[in-house]
Amino acid sequence: MPELRASRIGLASTWLAVLCVTLLAGCASVKNLEAPKLSVVSLRMQSADIFAQRVQVRMRVVNPNDRELPIQAISYRIEVNETQLGEGETDTAFVVPAKGEAEFDMTVTTNLASSLSKFFARGTKPEALDYRLVGSVALSSGFLRRIPFDERGSVKLK
Repeated sequence: MPELRASRIGLASTWLAVLCVTLLAGCASVKNLEAPKLSVVSLRMQSADIFAQRVQVRMRVVNPNDRELPIQAISYRIEVNETQLGEGETDTAFVVPAKGEAEFDMTVTTNLASSLSKFFARGTKPEALDYRLVGSVALSSGFLRRIPFDERGSVKLK
Protein backbone atom coordinates (compact mmCIF):
# COMPACT_ATOMS: atom_id res chain seq x y z
CA MET A 1 0.00 0.00 0.00
CA PRO A 2 2.79 2.55 0.70
CA GLU A 3 3.95 2.15 -2.92
CA LEU A 4 0.45 2.99 -4.22
CA ARG A 5 0.30 6.08 -2.00
CA ALA A 6 3.74 7.23 -3.22
CA SER A 7 2.62 6.62 -6.79
CA ARG A 8 -0.49 8.79 -6.30
CA ILE A 9 1.55 11.55 -4.68
CA GLY A 10 4.00 11.45 -7.59
CA LEU A 11 1.17 11.63 -10.12
CA ALA A 12 -0.50 14.50 -8.26
CA SER A 13 2.82 16.36 -8.10
CA THR A 14 3.33 15.90 -11.84
CA TRP A 15 -0.16 17.24 -12.62
CA LEU A 16 0.38 20.18 -10.26
CA ALA A 17 3.66 21.02 -12.00
CA VAL A 18 2.01 20.84 -15.45
CA LEU A 19 -0.82 23.07 -14.24
CA CYS A 20 1.62 25.65 -12.81
CA VAL A 21 3.67 25.75 -16.04
CA THR A 22 0.49 26.18 -18.10
CA LEU A 23 -0.78 29.01 -15.89
CA LEU A 24 2.58 30.78 -15.94
CA ALA A 25 2.75 30.52 -19.73
CA GLY A 26 -0.77 31.97 -19.94
CA CYS A 27 0.14 34.82 -17.59
CA ALA A 28 3.26 35.58 -19.62
CA SER A 29 1.24 35.86 -22.83
CA VAL A 30 -1.31 38.13 -21.10
CA LYS A 31 1.51 40.34 -19.82
CA ASN A 32 2.73 40.88 -23.38
CA LEU A 33 -0.73 41.74 -24.74
CA GLU A 34 -0.83 45.38 -25.86
CA ALA A 35 -4.02 47.42 -25.90
CA PRO A 36 -5.46 47.96 -29.38
CA LYS A 37 -5.30 51.50 -30.77
CA LEU A 38 -8.65 53.07 -31.58
CA SER A 39 -9.17 56.13 -33.70
CA VAL A 40 -12.05 58.01 -35.24
CA VAL A 41 -11.99 57.86 -39.04
CA SER A 42 -14.99 60.14 -39.62
CA LEU A 43 -17.99 61.77 -37.99
CA ARG A 44 -21.15 62.31 -39.98
CA MET A 45 -24.34 63.94 -38.69
CA GLN A 46 -27.24 61.63 -39.56
CA SER A 47 -30.11 63.60 -38.11
CA ALA A 48 -30.62 66.44 -35.68
CA ASP A 49 -33.46 68.24 -33.98
CA ILE A 50 -33.81 70.11 -30.71
CA PHE A 51 -34.25 66.90 -28.69
CA ALA A 52 -31.71 64.48 -30.15
CA GLN A 53 -28.85 64.20 -32.59
CA ARG A 54 -27.61 61.03 -34.26
CA VAL A 55 -23.98 60.96 -35.32
CA GLN A 56 -22.44 58.12 -37.32
CA VAL A 57 -18.90 57.46 -36.10
CA ARG A 58 -16.55 55.38 -38.27
CA MET A 59 -13.89 53.76 -36.06
CA ARG A 60 -10.60 52.00 -36.78
CA VAL A 61 -9.07 49.40 -34.44
CA VAL A 62 -5.38 48.58 -34.91
CA ASN A 63 -4.06 45.40 -33.29
CA PRO A 64 -0.34 45.71 -32.39
CA ASN A 65 -0.19 42.11 -31.11
CA ASP A 66 1.14 38.93 -32.73
CA ARG A 67 -2.21 37.24 -32.18
CA GLU A 68 -5.72 38.07 -33.36
CA LEU A 69 -8.12 39.82 -31.01
CA PRO A 70 -11.63 38.29 -30.88
CA ILE A 71 -13.59 41.42 -29.91
CA GLN A 72 -16.95 40.74 -28.31
CA ALA A 73 -17.82 44.41 -27.71
CA ILE A 74 -16.32 47.86 -27.26
CA SER A 75 -17.74 50.07 -24.51
CA TYR A 76 -16.91 53.72 -25.06
CA ARG A 77 -17.44 57.33 -24.14
CA ILE A 78 -16.65 59.90 -26.82
CA GLU A 79 -15.82 63.51 -26.05
CA VAL A 80 -15.52 66.21 -28.69
CA ASN A 81 -13.68 69.43 -27.87
CA GLU A 82 -13.68 68.33 -24.19
CA THR A 83 -17.48 67.95 -24.09
CA GLN A 84 -19.08 64.51 -23.77
CA LEU A 85 -20.87 63.71 -27.00
CA GLY A 86 -22.21 60.27 -26.11
CA GLU A 87 -21.51 56.79 -24.85
CA GLY A 88 -22.50 53.27 -25.66
CA GLU A 89 -21.36 49.85 -26.75
CA THR A 90 -20.91 48.19 -30.11
CA ASP A 91 -23.42 45.46 -30.80
CA THR A 92 -21.50 43.33 -33.28
CA ALA A 93 -18.59 41.00 -32.50
CA PHE A 94 -15.63 40.96 -34.88
CA VAL A 95 -12.03 39.79 -35.07
CA VAL A 96 -9.03 42.06 -35.61
CA PRO A 97 -6.23 40.08 -37.27
CA ALA A 98 -2.75 39.87 -35.73
CA LYS A 99 -0.75 43.02 -36.63
CA GLY A 100 -3.84 44.12 -38.60
CA GLU A 101 -6.75 46.49 -38.40
CA ALA A 102 -10.51 46.63 -38.80
CA GLU A 103 -13.07 49.39 -39.23
CA PHE A 104 -16.64 49.53 -38.00
CA ASP A 105 -19.48 52.03 -37.67
CA MET A 106 -21.36 52.99 -34.56
CA THR A 107 -24.13 55.47 -34.01
CA VAL A 108 -23.96 57.91 -31.13
CA THR A 109 -27.25 59.42 -30.05
CA THR A 110 -27.10 62.47 -27.85
CA ASN A 111 -29.36 65.23 -26.62
CA LEU A 112 -26.61 67.78 -26.29
CA ALA A 113 -28.09 70.40 -28.63
CA SER A 114 -26.41 73.22 -26.75
CA SER A 115 -23.02 71.45 -26.82
CA LEU A 116 -23.28 70.65 -30.52
CA SER A 117 -24.31 74.22 -31.25
CA LYS A 118 -21.00 75.51 -29.93
CA PHE A 119 -19.15 73.17 -32.33
CA PHE A 120 -21.01 74.75 -35.26
CA ALA A 121 -21.37 78.29 -33.87
CA ARG A 122 -21.91 81.35 -36.06
CA GLY A 123 -23.01 79.27 -39.02
CA THR A 124 -19.47 78.11 -39.82
CA LYS A 125 -18.53 74.48 -40.04
CA PRO A 126 -15.15 73.67 -38.47
CA GLU A 127 -12.80 71.61 -40.64
CA ALA A 128 -11.80 69.25 -37.81
CA LEU A 129 -12.80 68.34 -34.26
CA ASP A 130 -10.60 67.14 -31.43
CA TYR A 131 -11.86 63.99 -29.74
CA ARG A 132 -11.16 61.68 -26.84
CA LEU A 133 -12.26 58.03 -26.65
CA VAL A 134 -12.36 56.35 -23.24
CA GLY A 135 -13.56 52.83 -22.63
CA SER A 136 -12.66 49.18 -22.84
CA VAL A 137 -12.46 46.36 -25.35
CA ALA A 138 -14.16 43.12 -24.24
CA LEU A 139 -12.55 39.98 -25.66
CA SER A 140 -14.56 36.82 -26.23
CA SER A 141 -11.70 34.49 -25.24
CA GLY A 142 -8.41 34.37 -23.35
CA PHE A 143 -7.35 35.05 -19.77
CA LEU A 144 -7.62 38.82 -20.14
CA ARG A 145 -11.22 39.72 -20.95
CA ARG A 146 -11.16 43.58 -20.80
CA ILE A 147 -8.54 45.94 -22.14
CA PRO A 148 -8.98 49.64 -21.20
CA PHE A 149 -8.14 52.44 -23.63
CA ASP A 150 -7.90 56.24 -23.60
CA GLU A 151 -7.15 57.73 -27.01
CA ARG A 152 -7.04 61.29 -28.32
CA GLY A 153 -7.00 62.59 -31.86
CA SER A 154 -8.52 64.90 -34.42
CA VAL A 155 -10.95 64.09 -37.21
CA LYS A 156 -11.87 66.01 -40.34
CA LEU A 157 -15.57 66.60 -40.84
CA LYS A 158 -17.36 65.38 -43.97
